[in-house]
Amino acid sequence: MEARGFIVQPTYRVRGGVPIVQLWGRLASGEAFLVEDDRFRPYFFAPEAKVAAIPGAPDLRVEPSPLRSLRGEALVRITAQVPAAVPPLRERIRKAGGEVLEADVRFPTRYLIDHGIGAGLTIRGDPEPGHGLRRFRNPELRPSEGAADLRTLSLDIETSPDAGRIYSVALAGGETAEVHLQSEHPVEGAIVHADEAALLAGTLERIRELDPDVLLGWAVVDFDLRVLARRCEVLRVPFHLGRTDDPPRFQQDPGFTRRTRADVPGRVVLDGVDLAREALRLPDYRLETVARHVLGRGKRIDQSAPDKAAEITRMFEEDPAALVAYNLEDAVLVPELLAREGLLDLTIERSRLSGMPLDRVSSSIASFDRVYLPELRARGYVAPSVDLERKGALIQGGALLDPVAGLYRRVAVFDFKSLYPSLMRTFQLDPLAHGRAGKDAIVAPNGARFAREGAILPGILERFMDGRAAAKQRGDRHADQSIKIMLNALFGVLGASSCRFFDAEVANAITGFGQQTLHWTREAFESLGVRVLYGDTDSVFVELGAGDRAGFAESLRDQVQDAIAERIRREYRVEPRLELELERIFDRLLLPRLRGARGSRAASGSKKRYAGFVDGQLVLVGLESVRRDWPEVATRLQQGMLERLFGDEEVEPFVREVVDAVRAGRLDDELVYSKRLRKGTLDRYTRGAPPHVQAARKLPGRAPRSVRYVITRRGPEPVSVGVPLPDDIDRAHYVERVLRPVAEGILCEIGSGFDRAMGQPTQLDLL
Repeated sequence: MEARGFIVQPTYRVRGGVPIVQLWGRLASGEAFLVEDDRFRPYFFAPEAKVAAIPGAPDLRVEPSPLRSLRGEALVRITAQVPAAVPPLRERIRKAGGEVLEADVRFPTRYLIDHGIGAGLTIRGDPEPGHGLRRFRNPELRPSEGAADLRTLSLDIETSPDAGRIYSVALAGGETAEVHLQSEHPVEGAIVHADEAALLAGTLERIRELDPDVLLGWAVVDFDLRVLARRCEVLRVPFHLGRTDDPPRFQQDPGFTRRTRADVPGRVVLDGVDLAREALRLPDYRLETVARHVLGRGKRIDQSAPDKAAEITRMFEEDPAALVAYNLEDAVLVPELLAREGLLDLTIERSRLSGMPLDRVSSSIASFDRVYLPELRARGYVAPSVDLERKGALIQGGALLDPVAGLYRRVAVFDFKSLYPSLMRTFQLDPLAHGRAGKDAIVAPNGARFAREGAILPGILERFMDGRAAAKQRGDRHADQSIKIMLNALFGVLGASSCRFFDAEVANAITGFGQQTLHWTREAFESLGVRVLYGDTDSVFVELGAGDRAGFAESLRDQVQDAIAERIRREYRVEPRLELELERIFDRLLLPRLRGARGSRAASGSKKRYAGFVDGQLVLVGLESVRRDWPEVATRLQQGMLERLFGDEEVEPFVREVVDAVRAGRLDDELVYSKRLRKGTLDRYTRGAPPHVQAARKLPGRAPRSVRYVITRRGPEPVSVGVPLPDDIDRAHYVERVLRPVAEGILCEIGSGFDRAMGQPTQLDLL
């Protein structure tokens, strides 16, 4: 038979000393499947000249390879019996003065790359007899688009305040919406179990019966699954959550994020909070906040209750039906909000695009490997292993043209479409092309040299960009967004020292060409007699003046693009792939002054900050209104002032109105700050603790990722949603530290200031 499927989890097991690749997933026909292949062995490479450094062992096979390193060295291929033998072997070779290549590619990933398979595959072979799971032994595999009608199940548990006892577990997905409750009596809407051990065993059995491909939840790994694992261990209940009897394993990613993952046999776990954090900009990422933002409703619990954990216990003891309803709603909210925002579909599409497992699509470096390594191999080359001891290097940023601060009418914004990918396509900016540059090379502004032919990335980028154009044409926003994410990540990957292809010369060549392009663009506009007000990386802001704005702007775009293209052809002898777009025309634009600047810098513009007005809508970038660490009252004041400024209405009366309301206590609910603990734990803040850390240290138990607090006359105090605010809020702090700087940044453009707006005499008034 032949069947198409989507891979949910690529992994492996060792049986009788033989490694067996396991590909778990869901067939297009609806059945779960498992492919097992025991014919593949782990391998890596080493330079042929360093063969003496390879230790002899009966279970190793060392043979010449037709492949070459990026430096052109002849290689040998070293094959081990099991994956676990590779890490100690590569370390022994390194200590003996040798070098290893591609010795850190995970065994299942190596299998998929060598078979040309991404997230989808076609299986040709007969499954073993039996019902349910379709099990294939050593079938023939081919790549495929991979239909992905995956089964999902959202899981949420309710516990005692110390998580030392599980009261109930809710399951929601597809036609399933049920709550398993610990109770000796029937409870409406619940499946009851006599004690906690029975609750755990019954819930786990039910999950395996439903057989989801994807387990969802909110903080599901760090809370729900860890608590389940701990309680199963205490109560001696087998923690059989996957498609085998092996218990889940918890792993923490290296690097800055330190994200925790749960490895559940045959399934994948996706945490809703991680998906939301990548896609949405919100003051915090509690389920209550995200659900209300996306769905317009939140958790079914009394938000005024001072202690939510105690309220859950009260419901369990006094009103179990209410606990059941609350628990189920938490489980239902997660898949609903993910569906509303298309976040699960986006994750699946990113998996299709990169070939990465669903829970690792945001790993940009690994995604780059999955795309680049097969292309490199097809050209006869092998990549280096990651150098864990390599230090980073200074990577230049995008160019910034100094803003001309002020208030303007009719300003056009021109933007290069996918600037860095377009530059990489134009100038062959690629690790392989950099390593193979000859005499007739393309020389970047930083001096890096690139071969004119044979580059890999331009072809990959062209394929992605064509795919994105096709996705836009057919209205597939998930494919469009996933390709955009992948395109944007390519430059950052090449500039990361943890990437096997990291090369500061390549990364700085990309940004160097970008800086040059932005300066050439300004020169081209100014040669046409128009004024450039600001520029940032790939965008320029141009003052149009009066007249036919749209027609004039399009004419400018055409002339500037032609001028830049001709300059590239003349100076580099390559065909430009840059496309300049007219992004929008602002009716009004404010480029704010640099805050706190004095003397000659008093009129300097503030970079990466502006406010525009187009088609009756405000567009805000970098201002307090769109920053998560400013209280809501800053948004009220700033947006209200800008709407009046751009509408040619009086601004000062509105400033007085907001300030008076704050002083009178009518806007206390808008004075709450929300800020993340970026260092992770409180003990890592050793000197000069900022206000949010001071507030967090007053909270009982473990501090949350994001701290909500207000400034009182006693200093920063933590606050909770639904709990009354302290009655000694320092409102003068908010007037002077929040409202004054926000107002001053706008009032100065109309020749006023905060004191004057408040009717107070200023120094000039007294002269």
